[in-house]
Amino acid sequence: MRLNKFISHNSKYSRREADKLIEDGKVNVNRVTIKDFSYQVQKDDRVFVNGKEIKPKGKWEVTMVVYNKPKGSLVTKKDDRGRTTIYHLLPGKFRHFIPIGRLDYASEGLLLLTDNVNVATKLMESNLPRVYNIKIDKIVTQEMIDAMKNGITLEDASAGAHDKSKIKSMHIAPFEGFMVRGQSGGNSKLRVMISEGKNRELRRFFAHFGANVLELKRVAYGPIELNNLPSNKTRYLTTKEYDWLHKFLKGEIDADN
Repeated sequence: MRLNKFISHNSKYSRREADKLIEDGKVNVNRVTIKDFSYQVQKDDRVFVNGKEIKPKGKWEVTMVVYNKPKGSLVTKKDDRGRTTIYHLLPGKFRHFIPIGRLDYASEGLLLLTDNVNVATKLMESNLPRVYNIKIDKIVTQEMIDAMKNGITLEDASAGAHDKSKIKSMHIAPFEGFMVRGQSGGNSKLRVMISEGKNRELRRFFAHFGANVLELKRVAYGPIELNNLPSNKTRYLTTKEYDWLHKFLKGEIDADN
């Protein structure tokens, strides 16, 4: 593993901050200062930053937080258009955490963040159910219901997508569950459960039927729920949630438990 990656994965420093530390001669390996950005950390190496040893995390050693992402923020480190990112809003102690998946600029709600890249990968690649509250500007049709039940392949998935999206078609699997919560004034409110979370999947799905998503809020990821966490606030997992997470990571339970 490259030296900057090793530091960022096992400490509070971002990869960019690790590069600066290396450049400034504040990193040494086995008590030898290393300024070679391509240096590969070996199994028996001892890495020090400012004299403090950076110890590799165990594969499933993890701290995780729930963040209620507000609308109008991006899940990215930096935006070339200068828009607000979650890392402008998060407390400093969480700014090196890795987001589990994405919520787009106009979406809000539950976003999991972790300090362990192995955990991030495991959760992102899982089929854990994600639950969303949605408001669309159409009355729910039988066609929508059939597609939610049976899945659908969008040959042209550009509607509902980001302008620069390179994804032209998309298969959307049957929803894990859905409920129409109310309909009035030509609008509908739904709660839906999906297990894939593809790029703007729900916006593309409803756009296929001529409906715009007016509101989209994720309220659960697996058994971890947003509940009454205020917007732009964080919380650590509860003991019960950590117990579930550790069992899931070790393969003792699957996504359905």
